[in-house]
Amino acid sequence: MRECNVWRATQKKIVFTNGCFDILHHGHLDYLANAADFGNILIVGVNTDSSVQRIKGIERPLTNENDRAFQVASLLCVDAVCLFDEDTPEDLIKLIKPDMLVKGGDYTIDKIAGAEFVQNNGGAVAVIPFVNGYSTTGIIERIRRL
Repeated sequence: MRECNVWRATQKKIVFTNGCFDILHHGHLDYLANAADFGNILIVGVNTDSSVQRIKGIERPLTNENDRAFQVASLLCVDAVCLFDEDTPEDLIKLIKPDMLVKGGDYTIDKIAGAEFVQNNGGAVAVIPFVNGYSTTGIIERIRRL
């Protein structure tokens, strides 16, 4: 996490968010662009394949972890990507110590892993509303009905 120390030393505000990002879609892109607006540096945690399977079931993810991480890292608004194998990114959040923790609209602050740690260390937590009509699960269900 040497990069985090350099960013902090240059007064950069570090934002962290995370997700599976299986089938990167408009909702993800909007979410990440909005998350980036909370600071200067956006770090994204991406669940490993085994983590996604534990959370979403054995048929997921559709796209492997390296491809998902590469897709997210390729976005102009993203500065760094970290894979994590746990069910939540709490350990990664404690390592990064972000100034801002951001999650999507299906969360409340009291349910966000790492929120208490970030707040106790002088940071803030924000919830970004969903873009209606976009979800990986919804896309998969529509394809299966075809």
